[in-house]
Amino acid sequence: MRKLSPLISAILVALLLLLLVDDCNANRASDELKLLELKKGDLSVKLTNWGATVVSVVLPDRNGKYGDVVLGFDDLEDYKNDTSYFGAIVGRVANRVGGAKFTLNGKTYKLVANEGNNTLHGGKKGFSDVLWKVRKYKPDIDSPYVTFSYSSFDGEQDLHGKEEMSEYILVKKLMLAWFPSALDVFVTYTLLDGQRLSVTMRGHAKNKPTPVNLAQHTYWNLGGHNSGNILANTIQLFASRITPVDNSLIPTGKLVSIKGTPYDFLLPHSVGSRINELPHGYDINYVIDGHSHNSSKKVAVVHEPKSGRLMELWTNAPGVQLYTSNMLQDTKGKSGYVYKKHGALCLETQGFPDAVNHPNFPSQIVTPKKPYKHFMLYKFSVK
Repeated sequence: MRKLSPLISAILVALLLLLLVDDCNANRASDELKLLELKKGDLSVKLTNWGATVVSVVLPDRNGKYGDVVLGFDDLEDYKNDTSYFGAIVGRVANRVGGAKFTLNGKTYKLVANEGNNTLHGGKKGFSDVLWKVRKYKPDIDSPYVTFSYSSFDGEQDLHGKEEMSEYILVKKLMLAWFPSALDVFVTYTLLDGQRLSVTMRGHAKNKPTPVNLAQHTYWNLGGHNSGNILANTIQLFASRITPVDNSLIPTGKLVSIKGTPYDFLLPHSVGSRINELPHGYDINYVIDGHSHNSSKKVAVVHEPKSGRLMELWTNAPGVQLYTSNMLQDTKGKSGYVYKKHGALCLETQGFPDAVNHPNFPSQIVTPKKPYKHFMLYKFSVK
């Protein structure tokens, strides 16, 4: 096949991107969005297959009054235009990839930059912005669950090297920001006894090594999604180090003690007690003490004093990102309530940000023989 000139190649890519817009609009108009509910005892969780997203978590406070404790929207269509990642599974690589590129096995992969010069949460169209399949939905059993799946294309192939490649497949490749290997991902939400919600994320690379780092991006406000800011929430994090970042929020590669800093939550403190010592609020990855991929550790406890609601979090991931909704501003949410800065907190268990560019960080590379598995468990109670 004769090699195309750079100019012609650029024109073809531009035309394909235009086709992509039309194709996506047509598909989105016909996509079947689903709202699924899991209920067990006093706990109710609603989810949608757009982004495998948590839409609501309803549970009682100390007085038995029920409330929805996650931020989001009433209309499922609004999740398609959401830029805050409310409740979604983010990936293929959650958090940030510095310089929108990485090198794997001697080959450099260039990604789509969607936050300055960096790639955030998988790029312009990550796993939070696609329709997942509902693989299994068992709402009427003792431990009700739903499993979502998504098949991600291999984006590494030479654009002009396969004559049989259809334009549709080519466009899908452009959407995936050039991550290598086809990848099948599965996320299962399950309700267990004792007001517990488990989240299991799995990924299977089909033909070559690739980075994978999925994160669950729910915005929690245990006082209720419409109760104002979370600065009075008390939080404890079982992590004595962080991965400090530069001005563009890319890790420096160091692991630094939090002792004597505003990041120290080894003993419980209110979120707002030292937040003014930071430029914007908390948005940092904590290094979980005693981490093991083969077992889960308690990593966080959050308590909301007015409602008495308490949330404990376990995971097998090496890190957890504490984010205090610093960029949230005048977002119209459920029942018309307007979400503002510090209106919720996120606890995103994860691999370390930009691990693909820091060999000293725990590896995020999975292979056809080494699948990805990420486990989370939330336990809710009142105090």
